Amino acid sequence: MSLVTAVCRVDHLLPDSGTIGVTAIDKRPVDGPVRVRPLGLYADVQADRKHHGGEDQAVYAYADEDADHFAALLDRPVPAGLFGENLRTSGLDVTGAVTGERWRIGATLELEVTIPRIPCATFARRMGVRGWVKRFAEEGRPGAYLRVVKSGPVSAGDAVTVLHRPDHGVTIGAMFAGLTVEQAEAVLSSTAPIAPKVRRDVTKVLARRT
Repeated sequence: MSLVTAVCRVDHLLPDSGTIGVTAIDKRPVDGPVRVRPLGLYADVQADRKHHGGEDQAVYAYADEDADHFAALLDRPVPAGLFGENLRTSGLDVTGAVTGERWRIGATLELEVTIPRIPCATFARRMGVRGWVKRFAEEGRPGAYLRVVKSGPVSAGDAVTVLHRPDHGVTIGAMFAGLTVEQAEAVLSSTAPIAPKVRRDVTKVLARRT
């Protein structure tokens, strides 16, 4: 069974040496239920709204299985929220999720998989690991952003059900690795709904062909 194992939102805004001056990456588990709306979890924030947040990046999910991989790699715990995720899951292949795939969480919340998380300098400063952006990218376990299709509450222990998976088969892992022209064309030609951010990203791939 696929489950939400932790629900995380910002605990403190932390000082950061980046251009914004603070970061909201410090997410920590909270006791549920937490309402999820089109711009994300109630009482969660993003400090850099140019690069984070918005309807197509409203929720960030990361798998326990991938966190365990990094814990072994780094020889340190990777507790829920350390990577800035809102939802930690178990029994769900987040990297293998297809863009446009829809999940029901609990009784009413419905989310749609959009794009992979791209590691940034803020994430590197958070981890304090030399060459972290490159190391994270090389492992190919980015986690997925999701948009909110139907608002609702989420709690740790809620079941996750995959309601629909588009037939184009383009996964979060494939997007993170870099789409081929054929994959981009498959996404755009699909009859499945395409989130605006996904459409822009795959269109850029096709534009580079010309």
